[in-house]
Amino acid sequence: MSAYTERAAGSPVADFLSEHAQVVSIAVFFAVCFLFFSATTDTFLTAGNILNVLRQAAPILVVAIAMTFVIITGGIDLSVGSQVALINAVAALILAMGFPWPVVVVGMIVFGAALGMAQGWFVAYQGIPSFIVTLAGLSILRGFALYLTQGYSIPINNVPGFFALGRGEVFGFPVPALIAVGVALIGYVVIASTKYGRQVVAVGSNLEAARRVGMPAKWILSSVYMVSGVACALAGLLIAARLGSGSSNAAVGFELQVVAAVVLGGTSLMGGRGSILGTILGTLTIAVIGNGLILMHISPFFTQIVTGAIILVAIWLNTRIFTTNFRFGGKKK
Repeated sequence: MSAYTERAAGSPVADFLSEHAQVVSIAVFFAVCFLFFSATTDTFLTAGNILNVLRQAAPILVVAIAMTFVIITGGIDLSVGSQVALINAVAALILAMGFPWPVVVVGMIVFGAALGMAQGWFVAYQGIPSFIVTLAGLSILRGFALYLTQGYSIPINNVPGFFALGRGEVFGFPVPALIAVGVALIGYVVIASTKYGRQVVAVGSNLEAARRVGMPAKWILSSVYMVSGVACALAGLLIAARLGSGSSNAAVGFELQVVAAVVLGGTSLMGGRGSILGTILGTLTIAVIGNGLILMHISPFFTQIVTGAIILVAIWLNTRIFTTNFRFGGKKK
């Protein structure tokens, strides 16, 4: 390495870019997408459309924050879409029976935590890879949702308090977006400033080493799936409140968008490293691309192609940046 390179690598700017390379890159990519759709469509930059993007992105962001914790531990939760659908359908069925909506909301949060914890138990305590456990969960939970609804949409009638969760506004700002911002802030504080957040990172970096220094490594590993279940429950409730119905066909392909947002934001699939800010930017980027393509009158099915391509490129860049940092000492020791 040349003397110039050594001086550059030691500068504050170079150190910052090395440490936050992917967050900076996704911020630039988001800005480019935002400017592109602003220039190519007449309605993208309108206040109504921006608020609509934020409202629709809220459930994805809520689950993506939780997925960041899961992926930091080196795992993945492919069942999030099915969990959202099941919570969505069960909530609609219970509301249709006349139960008070606050009771339903609390019950679904607890139900989501139980679903996530069940999967986390298989991953942490039975040693089954998270990919296998949550792939099975994807099928099982969607099947339960289909069985309960028989494939029909369940309408939710005359529950204005519940509808406010998905359709309401506070000072012109959508309630779902406010809830998502709150979840993101909590996620950031937990990862950056709490003992639990440090333990999640430690388990993702080296589970056995974390266990040997006295951390409850298996409990931490299983708990992130419980967090994911709670987030899925909240997302399912937001979708049901916005649409005014529950359906077993809700959130199809949801896991693809969530994983894309997290990986695009710079969270390492190898575990031990993640960014809540990157996840927020990744979610907004996915939402802006989907909305912009529709406004350009491009088939919504094309969005799946773009999302898949984004995942592939993001993983490629993720791997290259990690390898480069490790090789040249950019990774802190």
